[in-house]
Amino acid sequence: MGLADVHAHVTHPRLAGREAEVLAAAAAAGVTTILANGLNPRDNEAVRALAARSPLVRPAFGLYPVDAVLPEMRELGVEYPREGDECTAEEGIAWVREHAQEAVAIGEIGLDGHWVPEALWPRQEEVFRELVSIALEVDRPIVVHTRRRERRVLEILVEMGVRRVDWHCFGGKLNLAREIAGLGHRLSIPANARRSESFTRMLATLPRESLLLETDCPYLGPERDRPSEPASVRGTADFAAELWGCTPREVEERLAENFEALFGFPP
Repeated sequence: MGLADVHAHVTHPRLAGREAEVLAAAAAAGVTTILANGLNPRDNEAVRALAARSPLVRPAFGLYPVDAVLPEMRELGVEYPREGDECTAEEGIAWVREHAQEAVAIGEIGLDGHWVPEALWPRQEEVFRELVSIALEVDRPIVVHTRRRERRVLEILVEMGVRRVDWHCFGGKLNLAREIAGLGHRLSIPANARRSESFTRMLATLPRESLLLETDCPYLGPERDRPSEPASVRGTADFAAELWGCTPREVEERLAENFEALFGFPP
């Protein structure tokens, strides 16, 4: 029995040089699985290398929705506060396709309407569909990132017959989250749940069988202005026990069942 962080960026520059410390802290907190999600070919390679070094880390390979159209955004003069690591969509898709069998999930992938202008939404959807198709070909679940395009992501997933999905850090309406849960998809709750009314409500009211935990580290920490780490899922699990009126052990058991149902192996 143990906890899983189903969406972490342990390869993020903010954690550079501290990977061993971060993983040790996670293990001490009872975390037995960390799903490291890649953003682009370079980050996917870093995730792959880290997973090869640590049995605690399992790799998910993806193409972040903004990265999928970042060269086109630069051509349009659209500002995006991250430099480097750029690739074409074709390069990103090709990398994921080549290494998909090594991954436990394809992610993170999706649609982003926050940074990406509407003129590029059709292209972003093409890339998303190609990545979803790869996941279906190799029978892997997908980890979804979406901002302001939640409904459209759901429409595409239903159209393509995708059932094994984790919606990472869901920012849409609670009614839509309930609809997603009703389809058998999972939604992962980040480590800032105690200080987020939205995530508290999701954790308290969504069907328990639909929930997983994540950190999105180093973002969305339990304390404002401090980076999150995979160990932070312990605090979220304790918060769930408070909200559900049960023991931490019962929370771990419920979440472990949810994890195994989605990913096909126990955390």
